[in-house]
Amino acid sequence: MSTMAVEDVAVAVRQGFWTRDRKVGAGALLLGLVAAVLFGALATGTDARFTLSEDAGGAALAINGTLGAVIFGLVAAAAGAGLLAGTSKRWFVPLLGVAVVGVVLSFLCWQVSAAPAGQNFMPLVNIVRGTFILALPLIFGALAGVLCERSGVVNVAIEGQLLMGAFAGALVGTLAGSAWIGLIAAALGGALISLLLAIFTIRYLVDQVVMGIVLNLLALGLTGFLYERLMQPNAARYNQPPRFEAWPIPFLSDIPVLGPALFRGNIFLYLALFLVLVIHVGLFRTRWGLRTRSVGEHPTAADTLGVKVLALRYRNVLLAGMVAGVGGASYTLALYTFSKNMIGGKGFIALAALIFGRWSPTGALLAALFFGFADQLGTYLSAINSSIPSEFLAMLPYLATLLAVAGLVGKVRAPAADGKPYIKG
Repeated sequence: MSTMAVEDVAVAVRQGFWTRDRKVGAGALLLGLVAAVLFGALATGTDARFTLSEDAGGAALAINGTLGAVIFGLVAAAAGAGLLAGTSKRWFVPLLGVAVVGVVLSFLCWQVSAAPAGQNFMPLVNIVRGTFILALPLIFGALAGVLCERSGVVNVAIEGQLLMGAFAGALVGTLAGSAWIGLIAAALGGALISLLLAIFTIRYLVDQVVMGIVLNLLALGLTGFLYERLMQPNAARYNQPPRFEAWPIPFLSDIPVLGPALFRGNIFLYLALFLVLVIHVGLFRTRWGLRTRSVGEHPTAADTLGVKVLALRYRNVLLAGMVAGVGGASYTLALYTFSKNMIGGKGFIALAALIFGRWSPTGALLAALFFGFADQLGTYLSAINSSIPSEFLAMLPYLATLLAVAGLVGKVRAPAADGKPYIKG
């Protein structure tokens, strides 16, 4: 028997039969069976069409609504049964992924086939593009959280950093008549909130969670006040920033589905993906990354080896604020004009994406895309006049956040020194 198998048996003996994997498997099995029966009964005999274009025309993947709902539900149930049977740990994530995708596809077969005539199709290009657009502030916010918490500083102020970045980008971009200057101002706006976070938590040892909440309220009040006094009375002068246009990448933008969604984006999409790569490589392949992780895990040991713990924390927290500020600008320099509280809780969902992604840049990216898809799905279902109440559809991204963090993450371990102030001896 291999060492891994022995370890699995030992863990199962300690935890009893109902391990976390088996509990998740039982839930997935039940959901899959419910999806097969319920969604299969509600679906119509009409084909559910998943088009590879932005409209009903062109190539499409089509399947009978009832048949698809039943098949995908049973696939999800089979994946749940595999987890319930106690498969090896290395199969947990793949089987769970199959179960989640199976339930979602079963649900979509019902919804798409039951849509009114002429609307019984899902344009995959729009869904993928919308997912990335809605996930952008979450990606930037989660990366800001990674930089802070890997350094040992809890960043609950992501909401305020995003909001201040959105406000500064809109105001300065409008006054300067330049989207690039607005982008720089957005980064500095996020860094301002981070500077306050760093000073009060690192220098004065204020509770990091409490300070983050206070800074969120500060950003909300300050931007709301200035919006009412400046932007609302005179929007043309203070709240009409220039926008970054889409930058199509030759050849790559012609790839079906992914091309129009990923390679016809604006600077924020490319910058988000670039930052995920750079921060991942930086954290796990460079001296800076090694020092950052050591400060987040055991700052005393890092200090004895010559690492300047407090200086490194200051730099990383400020860098995190700049990243989040750019994420806020993805609203006002690409999509909308500024409005009060326009972030609307996305900073807290970014914090959940950070936890769901296990404090990893790539994990945070995937988690942000998961939440972005839930948000986009709610928008799509509203557009096809789904029978599901609109209030429930608006709850989808927040329900996905709760289910992901509470039900799917399981045991996760934050950096050991996360949230603990360091007092140099």
